[in-house]
Amino acid sequence: MRLNIKGDIREFKNKTIIMGILNVTPDSFSDGGKYNSIDLAFERAKQLIEEGADIIDIGGQSTRPGHKEVDVETEIERVIPVIKKIASELDTIISVDTYRHEVALRALEAGAHIVNDVWGLQRDNGEMAKVVAQFDVPVIVMHNQSGESYNEDILISIKKFLKKSFEIAEKNGVKPQNIIIDPGIGFGKSFEQNIEVIKRIDEITDLAPTLLGISKKRFIGAPLGLLPDERIEGTIAVNSFAAEKGVKIIRVHNVKEHKRAFSILDKFIY
Repeated sequence: MRLNIKGDIREFKNKTIIMGILNVTPDSFSDGGKYNSIDLAFERAKQLIEEGADIIDIGGQSTRPGHKEVDVETEIERVIPVIKKIASELDTIISVDTYRHEVALRALEAGAHIVNDVWGLQRDNGEMAKVVAQFDVPVIVMHNQSGESYNEDILISIKKFLKKSFEIAEKNGVKPQNIIIDPGIGFGKSFEQNIEVIKRIDEITDLAPTLLGISKKRFIGAPLGLLPDERIEGTIAVNSFAAEKGVKIIRVHNVKEHKRAFSILDKFIY
């Protein structure tokens, strides 16, 4: 898989790309409050890189179930200083996890390389797509919706959503090769729906390079009643299954454990 990092084409051969999660928020479900200062976030980024992260995904607003939205300025204040410090002092690819074009613009100016949009370019009448096109960077377009009701097969619904995202991208000048897709596990989906999408994820992996973000999510802990920090083995199991079915990028909290697991698994996949 290739990523266009502001003109520098990075090629990832024979490996699953590991994206390390860095939440600079007080309320994220797994690590809220742990890294919500510049120094703590920077040290965490260093740790993730040392453990094997290929990308650091930085988010300034929780998207967990029941989260409260923060205003744009608060999100900017949380993420931009961290991005600037990491970009200037560490050699890594930086992704900004935001659905607001104002935040994405400031993040890309500060040194970020990828936009991770949990609303798939569909939140702001094409403004996010314009920012992505302006900087010619990869964008992760995730499936999302309010509520868990679907009036058709869920994979058909996801494909229709992504088709709309592709159309918005094309209309606003985003290059097709810069699009990565994410089925949005845990967003607008029940436990059974999450399982169904992952079981059939190979039905969308031919549309574009695919990212899966399931790290420590509720559906993994549900069968055994496990808390977030007890869901590492389940997360690795699901990510391994998905990688075999064509997923190219996994977004995780526990980089070290995934790096060890995938150093073996990738030899069987590629």
